[in-house]
Amino acid sequence: MPRKSKRRILLPFAGFALVALAYLGFLQIDGNFHAVVNGEVYRSAQPSASDVGRYRKWVGIRSIINLRGANPDQAWYREEIRAANAAGIEHYDFMMSASQELQNADIKRLVALMKAAPKPLLIHCKSGADRSGLAAALYLAEIAGAPLEKAEGQISFYYGHIGIPYLSAAYPMDATWDRIEADLGKG
Repeated sequence: MPRKSKRRILLPFAGFALVALAYLGFLQIDGNFHAVVNGEVYRSAQPSASDVGRYRKWVGIRSIINLRGANPDQAWYREEIRAANAAGIEHYDFMMSASQELQNADIKRLVALMKAAPKPLLIHCKSGADRSGLAAALYLAEIAGAPLEKAEGQISFYYGHIGIPYLSAAYPMDATWDRIEADLGKG
């Protein structure tokens, strides 16, 4: 294939890749904060102390579920706990790994926690893309009663999730959803 033809083929892909990378960068700078159900549940990347206070004032956050699990030796964790306490926000830890499928018993525990936590609720992980996406999808399907197609949209590139089998470390979030999707919303 002539060099000019290769450039014509590769140039659009390179342009798309640059736009995609810029978008992913924007999500991180922005905090990847989004409503899952307006006034009820929100999702985000790791919030700073000022983010916690701002989310409290902005949308009335009353509880936080940290999907990174308890990390008392980490500054980010201590900062989050202090900010939540200062704002009168309930704080819950739920350990998930984006690189491992969530087991059915853990799904039930997470759904029960999201159901019981005072609303409005903030669900977060490190980047707000993978674990937060699965948790938000579970909330929509199991608690809010949303159609599965809408719920599944929470695990998407729109929120920074890249779920490519064998290439993405976060693909287990997609695999978990695929495994449980047929049983969701049935009880």
